[in-house]
Amino acid sequence: MVDELDELYRVKPDGFTALRAKLAAEAKQRGDAAAAKRISAARKPTMAAWVVNRLALQHKEIRSRLSELGDQLRDAHAAMDGQRIRGLSAEQHHLVGELARTAFRAAGLENASEAVRADVTGTLQAAIADPEVAAKLGRLSKAESWSGFGFGEAAAAEPTPEDGTTRRQVDELRAALAAAENAKAEADDALTERRDELSAARMRRDEARTKLRAAERDLSAAEKAYDRAQQASRDAAESVREAKAQLRAQR
Repeated sequence: MVDELDELYRVKPDGFTALRAKLAAEAKQRGDAAAAKRISAARKPTMAAWVVNRLALQHKEIRSRLSELGDQLRDAHAAMDGQRIRGLSAEQHHLVGELARTAFRAAGLENASEAVRADVTGTLQAAIADPEVAAKLGRLSKAESWSGFGFGEAAAAEPTPEDGTTRRQVDELRAALAAAENAKAEADDALTERRDELSAARMRRDEARTKLRAAERDLSAAEKAYDRAQQASRDAAESVREAKAQLRAQR
């Protein structure tokens, strides 16, 4: 099951839907309904998510490297160790840049758009800041981002009621954003599937039109051949009548 999901999330986004259907069908055929359900529920990744997934699946140690750096940064912030924070921040910048370059080379996307590059970089930074994001590497359906929260809460001052209200509002907004992003991802998946179906239907229509035109040409040729044969039959019948008439006249 894990290997099947690895295979699924390695494939480029434009081949994801077809492979998902194939793997789910194979799971059903072997009687593994649970695997078929999990495979069918897998979300198609965006281009940036695919780039990061592919990197994480090819280099299993990346998840632990990002998580360990995140732990070190959290410890440094908790200890208010400015010098260590600066050193680790520089290490973070270097690591994210290195991994992003490796990811794009491996994916054959050295000329990726700025938007995709920003999403990949943001996702790697989010994986350092948020253990939950790091845990999802290899199974991402969309790019992740780091808002700046995640480091230093342990060293923060005693929260005021206003802080609590603001934090609740931020949490609510984040939840609403996550719900909206999930809805958009599902809509994008549906749109891609409908686009694939539309493309396939158009291909079938074009093939049918080609076959129809060929059949119409065959029909026209057959009708002309029939007309010629019919005329030849009439001519032959007329020749027979004339020959019989001449024969009778000779008697």
